[in-house]
Amino acid sequence: MTAVAPGASPRVLIADDQTLIRTGFRLILTARGIEVVGEAADGAQAVAAAGRLRPDVVLMDIRMPNLDGLEATRLILDRLPECRILILTTFDLDRYVYTALSAGASGFLLKDVTPEHLAAAVRLVGTGDALLAPSITRRLVERFAAEPGRPPAVHTDLTALTPREREVLTLLGRGLSNTQLAAELTLSEATVKSHVARIFAKLGLRDRAQAVVVAYETGLVRAGDGGSGTGRTGPAGPPA
Repeated sequence: MTAVAPGASPRVLIADDQTLIRTGFRLILTARGIEVVGEAADGAQAVAAAGRLRPDVVLMDIRMPNLDGLEATRLILDRLPECRILILTTFDLDRYVYTALSAGASGFLLKDVTPEHLAAAVRLVGTGDALLAPSITRRLVERFAAEPGRPPAVHTDLTALTPREREVLTLLGRGLSNTQLAAELTLSEATVKSHVARIFAKLGLRDRAQAVVVAYETGLVRAGDGGSGTGRTGPAGPPA
């Protein structure tokens, strides 16, 4: 399974233990031309349905019975590495959201997201990008990355990176988009994309969400560090 082509409609699985949430999201997405291929009421159902239906995107609640969304995320991504998972939460500064991003989720949405933002977010991550609202993501990562005694959640050995790649990773951690990276480093966007791809390959990262996490966990970016705060956020609206 590969990323959905830009402009195409991703196939979506909705996993939430609240029937009204699932129904509401289904109605919102289908009304906007996005196919919902299935629903799951708990994490175990989500893992089984993902294996059977092979969705492009999973909307995943964290707190569900039988198997929580965090473990379901890990299991799905182990089996379907090209699948993109958007975490659903009622609280943006949530340690479980942070752990889910570390495990490979491509972003998170508050459950009171607007219909337009929900549809745009699903389309964005379906293309293989990460959904990041830099100011929210940085506050989330700053809160949990440096917790005493907590082991690193993702690859933190940066010895394979060149000095330029470390510089690019630092700016990724601050939320800069490829266009902003190119301007900051006086490089072409094509060159920036090549650097980003090599960083992901060397560190085993899925997307920019994990890059933000690793930049903080390795100390390349620290709480309060500057940045444009206008990295690739996808659609405007509530925190992603």
